[in-house]
Amino acid sequence: MITHIVLFKLKDGVDRDSQQVTEAVEHAHEVGRQVPELVDWRAGWNTVDRDISYDFAAIGVLADLPALQRYQENAFHQLAIEKWKLISDWIVADLEDH
Repeated sequence: MITHIVLFKLKDGVDRDSQQVTEAVEHAHEVGRQVPELVDWRAGWNTVDRDISYDFAAIGVLADLPALQRYQENAFHQLAIEKWKLISDWIVADLEDH
């Protein structure tokens, strides 16, 4: 199994309540329903504000590396990425269970 983790930090001056952010969040939630390779999907706002915190996270579970590759290439996922590129910077980690 692969656990795919993405942490998003809104760019300076981007308001959490803006239309662009609302659309990106809606797409992030919908990824779990639109990408068949995802075994599990969670996305949401960080609930604790700390200096080192990111604002939003998405965590997906996929069966294996080929499923991760198909997820990354999925058209809906690519659309969600385009929404987030406009408003945030992010980091990604992919953990393989052993």
